[in-house]
Formats: sequence, structure tokens, C-alpha cells
Amino acid sequence: MKPLFLALIIAGYFVLLLVISLITGKNAGNKGFFLGNRRSPWYVVAFGMIGASLSGVTFISVPGWVGESQFAYMQMVLGYLLGYLFIAEVLMPLYYRLNLTSIYTYLSTRFGRASYKTGASFFLLSRIIGASFRLFLMATVLQITILGKWHVPFWITVILTILLIWLYTFRGGIKTIIWTDTLQTTFMLLSVILTVIFIARQMGLDFGGMVRTIRESDYSRIFFFDDWHDKRFFLKQFLSGAFITIVMTGLDQDMMQKNLSCRNIGEAKKNMYWFSMVLVPVNLLFLSLGALLYLFAAHRGIPVPERADELFPLIATGGYLPAVVSVFFMLGLIAAAYSSADSALTALTTSFTVDILGTEGRGDEEVKRIRMRVHIAVSAVMVGLILLFRAINDESVISALFTAAGYTYGPLLGLYAFGLFTRWKVRDRLVPFVAILSPVICYVLHLNSEAWFNGYRFGFEMLILNGLITFAGLWLIRKKAAQLQPA
Repeated sequence: MKPLFLALIIAGYFVLLLVISLITGKNAGNKGFFLGNRRSPWYVVAFGMIGASLSGVTFISVPGWVGESQFAYMQMVLGYLLGYLFIAEVLMPLYYRLNLTSIYTYLSTRFGRASYKTGASFFLLSRIIGASFRLFLMATVLQITILGKWHVPFWITVILTILLIWLYTFRGGIKTIIWTDTLQTTFMLLSVILTVIFIARQMGLDFGGMVRTIRESDYSRIFFFDDWHDKRFFLKQFLSGAFITIVMTGLDQDMMQKNLSCRNIGEAKKNMYWFSMVLVPVNLLFLSLGALLYLFAAHRGIPVPERADELFPLIATGGYLPAVVSVFFMLGLIAAAYSSADSALTALTTSFTVDILGTEGRGDEEVKRIRMRVHIAVSAVMVGLILLFRAINDESVISALFTAAGYTYGPLLGLYAFGLFTRWKVRDRLVPFVAILSPVICYVLHLNSEAWFNGYRFGFEMLILNGLITFAGLWLIRKKAAQLQPA
């Protein structure tokens, strides 16, 4: 597909986003930027959160995983449901009762200022690395498919990538994001559905035949109860899914900011329940696409790439399917990448403004000035990180950075668990040391687990262990004589 044609399609897509931004961002103000004036329709938030929860990495990776792990990912998805139940019934009522703008303010009231700053800092670190990594992949795709062919330097591609997000989020913030996420979720799902339809047609399958072919293939096994050493073992995947959901949705300012923009706790709960139910068939759709991609490759004699992530792009854009699939693949990829990155930029701006700079008690105009400067500064940091990833040009190092960012959610899990399920106060000034030490211990265990634990290899359950170590550390620094009264 010609670069000019792709560029025109992408330009049209962003024009649409900017139009939405102009409409929704008008007279938004600080409350509109941070919380959407608490007037967001719950069903719009629920639909848009699907796209935000499935990043550009997931868009490509989940279908690719099928070759190695079959449909085992569905075990984690079922665990997600338990996590969303906890968020809806425990965390969201707490956030609404305290009338929070940033969810990390809870840590200040429960433990103290150092705990508060620690929680917010860990979120900022993990989210800015994660969002920059995803945008690095997006900028690379744009560079390879369009701008590189016009000899545009990569650094300009990166600035353009971030500038586009900044343009449609700087006015309205979360008030705009909930609507742009809806559009981006639509394009992402259309991309997957169209690919499934055209692959089935190429293989001469109707809907029933497609379902039967996937079910009878070697890729469709969901449940694994055989070997507890296996990273696909049901209990490990199910519990990991539940805890990943709690930390990456319930303890994440990015995801919870959308929920806090609903009119009241009742609508916020409704949003969470419908979102969680819809996410199950959506993930099943992605996995079904993965099975079809492998079956189609075998059917057409297409060599499967060494990197499973490359299979979906190869088939979607390699001329094996009608051109419309290539168009929607690019739109779907951009939508998936931007739906997580734009809300991350807004959440990072909110958290840094409220949690780190402490704008409570300041006038609206002053907060607006601070917020807009932070928005620009966060965008600049993301540009710098993306260029750093490019300069490193070492996949193992970048992967290690991304993995390290994931370790930062464990201390948040431990902090909130200790706050919610005990009545102890802690020595607040020591909390940062506990929060830093826990991921370090986990990383050492990760490197040596096979040698120390008879071949056992940690997977996603490392998050649970990280939270437990933080919880134990907080217990050790508790104030024994100063318990809280029951809530």
C-alpha cells in the first residue's frame, strides 16, 4: 500500500479526533480535564475502556500468543472478572466516598505524606515507561510504513506522534478521552472482525465452519491443570489475572480516572460490570483471530515468522487479504496504541499536578497554568524516552525496562492491601525504602528461581509475591501502639 494513501487515511483519522476534541474540550476547565465534571455517561466509559485496556502491544501480541500457549490466556481473562468485582465493590466506593481526584490521595489520609508520594511516584514511573514503550512501537510502524519512505528523520516522527496526542487532549483531558476512546475502540474491533471475516472467506468457511475449525484445531485448549510448574497452569493464570486487574485498573490513575468521571458510584459500578462482561468475548475474539492466522498460514503455505508478534501484521498487510484489511489493520493498530497512550498522558498530567506538585487550595487559573505546563513537560519526557529506546536499539534491554516498570505495581498492591485490610499505622518515612526493596527482592528471585526452587519459573504471579513482600515490610514498620479505629 502506497505511503501517501496510508498517510491520508491516518490524517483523516486524526482530523476526526481533533473535531471530537474541539467539541468536548470547549470550556472544560480543571474539573473537566481531571474528572470530566463527573458527567460522563457510564456506557460510553465502559465501551471506551475496552480500547484503553487493550494496548497496541496487546493488539498484535495476543493473536501471536496462540501459537505457543493456545487459548490459555482466557484463564487470566476469567481471573479479570474477580478483579473487577473487587474494584467495583471495594475500591470504587472508597474513592467516591473520599471524593478523590487522584486515587493516591487515599495513601496520604491512611498512612502519611511519604506513602502518598511513594504511591504516586511508582505510578508515574511505571506508566510513563509503559506508555513511551507503546508509542515507540507506534512511531516505528509509522516510520517504516510512511514517513521513513519520505526520508523523514525518526525524531520528527516521534515528535509528530506525541504532538497529535497533545493536540486533542490538552484542552479537555478526560472529558475528551472518554469520547476518543470510544472511536478508537470501534476501529480496533472493526479491524479484528474484518480480518476474521476475510480469512474465513479465503478458507471457504462460513461462521459455523469457522467456529468448528477453530474448536477442532490444536490451538483452542483453554484450561491447563496438568503441571503446576507450567506458566499456563490454571490457578497461576486465574489468580494472576485477578491481581493484575486490581493493580492495573483499580490502583491505576489512568484507568480509574475514567471511572471517577461517572455521575455517581451507581453508574460507575454499572460501567465496571458491563465493561468486564464485554471484555470476555472481546478477548475470545482476539484469540480466535490468532488461531485463524496460524491456520491460514498453514493453508496458504505462509512461513510463520520467528517472532509471533509479526504474524498478524504479515498477513494483514502482506497482500494475502483484500486491501481494506490493510487499511483497517493500520487504523486498528493506531487506535489501540493511542487509546492507551492518550489516557496515560492525561493521567500522568493529573497525578503529577495533584500528587507531586500539590495544587490543593490554589485558584483555578493557577492550577490550569500548572496543569498545562505539566502536560507539555510530560509530553517532552515521553519524546525523550522514545528516542532513548531507539538509541539503545537492543530488544533485550528495552524488554528489561518494560518488565521493570511492571514490578512497580507490586508495592502499590501491598500498600493498598495493608491500608484496606489492617488497622495498623506505619512509620511513614520508612515506606519508600520498603517500596523500593520489594521489587529488588522480586527481581533477584526471578533471576534465580529455577536454581533455587527446583526448576520453578515465576510468571505473572510475581506480582502477587511483590505485593506480599511489600505487605510484610509494612507490617515490620508498623506502629504497634497506634492502631486505627475500625472503619
